[in-house]
Amino acid sequence: MSFIIRSAAADDVNSLTELMHEYVVGFYQNPWPGTEKIHNLIQTLLEKQQGVQFVVEQEGKLIGFATLYFTISTMKADKITLMNDLFVLEQYRDTEVESQLFLECQRYTQKQGFAHMTWITSIQNNRAQLFFEKMGGVRGNWVNYSII
Repeated sequence: MSFIIRSAAADDVNSLTELMHEYVVGFYQNPWPGTEKIHNLIQTLLEKQQGVQFVVEQEGKLIGFATLYFTISTMKADKITLMNDLFVLEQYRDTEVESQLFLECQRYTQKQGFAHMTWITSIQNNRAQLFFEKMGGVRGNWVNYSII
């Protein structure tokens, strides 16, 4: 299986938008925030100041993406990455594609001098939790909350 993992580029906006729609609406069954908002998000990430997106390309088609946001940890007193998204199309889950995309995020974190990479997934996403444990992830001691 031949594929390329690379930073997202301006030419990827439309294909990446379709992939993000599959992720937000299809996989997580959340409402679509709107194409304009997604395009603004992608543009922000293309600037690589607040975060970065990686894509997986196979035969000219995007089959997955990952998003790292840059933030700071008080506990580390240092900058860290937050992997907010790791998504590959269903047929690529539990394959080298998914593992290599995760490892690319980890390599980027290390090469850019971030203290560590952290991530979140839905409490119901048991498959992802097993994947993260297989990749060496350790469940943290913190409970996430959000408010609407």
